[in-house]
Amino acid sequence: MNFKDTLIIAVDFDGTIVEDAYPKIGKPQLFAFDTLKKLQEHGHRLILWTYRSGDKLDEAVAFCKENGIHFYAVNHSFPEEDFANDVSRKINADLFIDDRNIGGFIGWGEVYQLITNGTALPVAPKKKKSFLDFFKS
Repeated sequence: MNFKDTLIIAVDFDGTIVEDAYPKIGKPQLFAFDTLKKLQEHGHRLILWTYRSGDKLDEAVAFCKENGIHFYAVNHSFPEEDFANDVSRKINADLFIDDRNIGGFIGWGEVYQLITNGTALPVAPKKKKSFLDFFKS
């Protein structure tokens, strides 16, 4: 897979697209909307993946639309997906952009560079170690 392939990218709202001011909407993060627009221009599908629900979610979606971003899906893998209370809300995406990553949010310039340079693409999993491997030097 390379940059010419389209990706499904799940993006968090609070602390990622905007500064974290929940339940209010914070100021847009530097280059957030510019980067999201560029990713859409390259054919990537964006999913808004956020803790928000109800009116607070509607406000976030409207804010993004006002700033030129229309999401492929919101808190779903695809627009028609229905959730029941007996299944996980985990979605199917190639990449997740979130401020809660280990090390925090790296910034939209870095996100764009990682995606366009192909270094943020899925990597084959490493071979699992056994319990005894942890004691080897």
